[in-house]
Amino acid sequence: MAGGKMRSTRRLRSWIVEQVSSGKYPGLVWDDEAKTMFRIPWKHAGKQDFRKDEDAAIFKAWAEFKGKLTDGSQDNPASWKTRLRCALNKSPEFMEVMERAQLDISEPYKVYRLVPINEQGVVVPEKKCRVKAAKRPKRRRRSSSSDSESDDGGVGKQIKTEEVTSQLVSGLVDEIRLDVRIEESVAAPTEGQDSFSVVVHYLGQEVLKRQIQGTDVRITYLPSSLVPPTSAALKARFPRIPLPEPPSTLPVGQERQALATLLPFMEKGVVLTSTPQGVYGKRFCQGRVFWTGPHTTAPGLHKMERNTEPVMLFSKDAFKQQLDNFRSNGGVPPQCGVTLCFGEELSNTEDPSGKLIIVQITLPWAEEQVQTAQSFIESISILQSLASQSPLGEITLNLVSVDSPMSETIICGSF
Repeated sequence: MAGGKMRSTRRLRSWIVEQVSSGKYPGLVWDDEAKTMFRIPWKHAGKQDFRKDEDAAIFKAWAEFKGKLTDGSQDNPASWKTRLRCALNKSPEFMEVMERAQLDISEPYKVYRLVPINEQGVVVPEKKCRVKAAKRPKRRRRSSSSDSESDDGGVGKQIKTEEVTSQLVSGLVDEIRLDVRIEESVAAPTEGQDSFSVVVHYLGQEVLKRQIQGTDVRITYLPSSLVPPTSAALKARFPRIPLPEPPSTLPVGQERQALATLLPFMEKGVVLTSTPQGVYGKRFCQGRVFWTGPHTTAPGLHKMERNTEPVMLFSKDAFKQQLDNFRSNGGVPPQCGVTLCFGEELSNTEDPSGKLIIVQITLPWAEEQVQTAQSFIESISILQSLASQSPLGEITLNLVSVDSPMSETIICGSF
């Protein structure tokens, strides 16, 4: 294109190649033998198993390299990740290879390709990663978009933007007004969207991972000597997750023997059911079942009694309140699941890795909503960073609330 100007990003490219080749960042590795593509860890900070020192290490390293570890971002993995993501997406020397990404595994990652110089063209930075000031007064323009950035492909909320050029008495002033309207209500999953992600650990070792679509699931032990039922009536029942036999990788000893002894007592299992109010659990097995979750109000241990009324393990109303507060005030994102412990007591303060059988249940629909809120907070963090770096105060950021049938938040930035 005549008159086009390519942005120089050799500094980023050489830095990335050096970090991938160093092998010092977990999950940051070459994806092919020719070293034209690399994997970058992409675990969301809202995940329960998120490890800041490992999963956010490469993002923090880039922020440190760029001299951006100011007081406001010393301990903000989301901000670090957004900064490197935007740099990669804006650079003509990198291209995301979406079909090679693995975002639904325990250690998710994205893949980027190093674009050869002869394939690079004039690239316009993505709108979500830049803010451009008006060069001269212009007539009023309006635009709207329904795309909201989500790290792991979650469904975004509606974002509306408006650019305004205003005329003051003292003269003409260039101004861009960015209105971001976020619906404050949190909708429960509609029919067909309910699902459970179930991970089973024996003595701290992951032995099974399943995702079940639907409103019900039964976690049970099926002895290897028992032939699975195949009748049409049994097939019509809700999905069942069978607890596996102890794998050979577990250490031989008293704990392994205790696990083998416990499993037969879990034969009738535990049933989980999702309703508009929340997720309930009902125990049918002989073995004891204890549980922990983010919405417990009573202190002490929480035991699921046998053959009694189902107990609420996860409240959708409480989750909505926590998510609203997180989106408005930041802090720790709300938890998206519960933990079951079979055969042993488990409290909120105990480390579950030493227990015989731990079953972690997460709710994908809740994780998606947390990711959407996290993306919004990351965007605000970038805008606040831009405002704080304006030496003459030419960038201001104001957050105001608007009364409307659907509660919204508006962020106005003037440049």
